[in-house]
Amino acid sequence: MMKTNRYFSRTNRREATVVPTAPFRGVTEVKLERLKEQLLAEELRRATAVDLGAPLRLAAEEAAALAWLTPYPLLLLPALLEEKALAARRKAGRQAQIRHRSSGLLTLAE
Repeated sequence: MMKTNRYFSRTNRREATVVPTAPFRGVTEVKLERLKEQLLAEELRRATAVDLGAPLRLAAEEAAALAWLTPYPLLLLPALLEEKALAARRKAGRQAQIRHRSSGLLTLAE
């Protein structure tokens, strides 16, 4: 014969209510993606160098990821993307200078 535990008996069972620990962010995620694409398109239009496409796309992804960590991602994304895009432009400029100097050194070495 099987023993039943009083604590787990059918009469003592209660319905569990599920309370989400964080709000559903599906709508915000779509809005953030649209805003990111819009801001990225503006940055790409302003880009003078052809080789800035990939660094600006990476900057946009990084800015969106950082924005998600904040309570107001839609509010902070433009500033974060602007900051990341500026850093990407500076880095691309430094790399262009290094390539230019290196090409001069390589011609001297030949």
